[in-house]
Amino acid sequence: MTYLQKKTARTLTALLVTAVLAGGWPTAGKAAAEPSVSAPIAGKVTEVRTSTEAIADWKNWTKDHAYRLETIQPAVAGQTANYDDLQMLKPLLQDKRIVFLGESSHGVGEFNSAKTRLIQFLHEEMGYNVLAFESGLSNTAFGYGRAGSAGAEETMKSSIFGVWWSKEILPLFDYIKSSTRTEKPLVLTGFDMQLQYPLIEGDWLQDAALAQKLKEAEEKLSDYSATADIKAYQKEKSRLISVYKEVLKSLKTEKVQAKLKELYPTNPKLPILMERSLNDRIRVAEEYVELSIQSNVELAAGDYTAFLKSMEWRDQAMLNNLLWLANEVYPQEKFIVWGHNDHIRKAQSKVIGTPYPIKLMGEMLPDDFKKYSYVLGLYAASGKTADNTGAEHDVLPLEPGSVESILSAEGAPYTFIDLRYRQNERGNSWMFEPRQTYSWGMIPESLIARDQYDGLLLIDNVHPPQYLRNKK
Repeated sequence: MTYLQKKTARTLTALLVTAVLAGGWPTAGKAAAEPSVSAPIAGKVTEVRTSTEAIADWKNWTKDHAYRLETIQPAVAGQTANYDDLQMLKPLLQDKRIVFLGESSHGVGEFNSAKTRLIQFLHEEMGYNVLAFESGLSNTAFGYGRAGSAGAEETMKSSIFGVWWSKEILPLFDYIKSSTRTEKPLVLTGFDMQLQYPLIEGDWLQDAALAQKLKEAEEKLSDYSATADIKAYQKEKSRLISVYKEVLKSLKTEKVQAKLKELYPTNPKLPILMERSLNDRIRVAEEYVELSIQSNVELAAGDYTAFLKSMEWRDQAMLNNLLWLANEVYPQEKFIVWGHNDHIRKAQSKVIGTPYPIKLMGEMLPDDFKKYSYVLGLYAASGKTADNTGAEHDVLPLEPGSVESILSAEGAPYTFIDLRYRQNERGNSWMFEPRQTYSWGMIPESLIARDQYDGLLLIDNVHPPQYLRNKK
């Protein structure tokens, strides 16, 4: 786990503790917002309407309109996949270029399985050929570069954040590997700009001294991001930036580009992806590290202002990378995007009770992309989840009238419902007005489901992933 992942995990834990002890969420800055009708009060998210009659109508309507998935288990090598229960997605997605696959928690094994199966279906039957993870652009670029020959676990660990290193996700990387031998491979990429281990290594630079300088610069940026010493960083900032500019210049030489193709043959786009990644590093060194250091200082004093600014900065950078990938690197391809619900939903700043009451990537998405995208949120009804540190937590009992309780009315282990192509009527008015949900299975939020998502997938009973963090 990178420092930035650890910081996010610690911040989430701190927010949870604060919420439990104080009966609400901490507010960025000094002034708290005026409470609204659906604001979190005394640890509860108040709702507009929760009458017994209304809830009965909502549940009956849901029973008639929801779809039951037969399984969430992905196909494994040598097995013929059956996607009969997913065919209802085809008319919903027929004109969509990007399908966003969310999750209310990174720590749910069933989410990993369900999303892997959805990816297989989208790739095999609907022509979605690019999978973009909420993980480092450089890490996924290098990882995919050897995906044709490396084992699934090796590719997984070199590509994506450790929160997803689990047995449940290995079938996805087996699938990616096998697809490299086909005419239409499933291309793996990422859109995050955070420093992620393994850090960028310079084995492709053909210059041992420069490779060593790059290694030290990467470690310095990571280390400084964990400190509160902004003056020390500012003294080294220019030198570190100059290293990345030197590496960027070397990258453009024919000799280095030939070496990249030799070492990472599965990814022909690697040179352009690395150019983007190095320019990202320069921007991180210029702006983000100092913002992260300021965040460390303020978090220690209970102030979340700089932390939220760092979140906005990160999400804007992630969006820029995703748009660049879609417009310039793979302009003819359809995309699947894997990320947390918070990053992908369409109006994050409107969610009441969230630790992140700010505009994030999905809300920043340009309107033309929103028109041709489909945002699917995943939630859990019961069981246990894990936070980013691996600590386990119970999914809290569902509140009457909550989104999860309404979807649970179907009585199925896996329930899907479309929101986008619905008109407001008596039985489905729940999706057009504020309802409670649980983020991470334990943070009560109030949101208008149809304003945030195009579809929802509820898993009835969930478990933490079977992590592979300490094994090769």
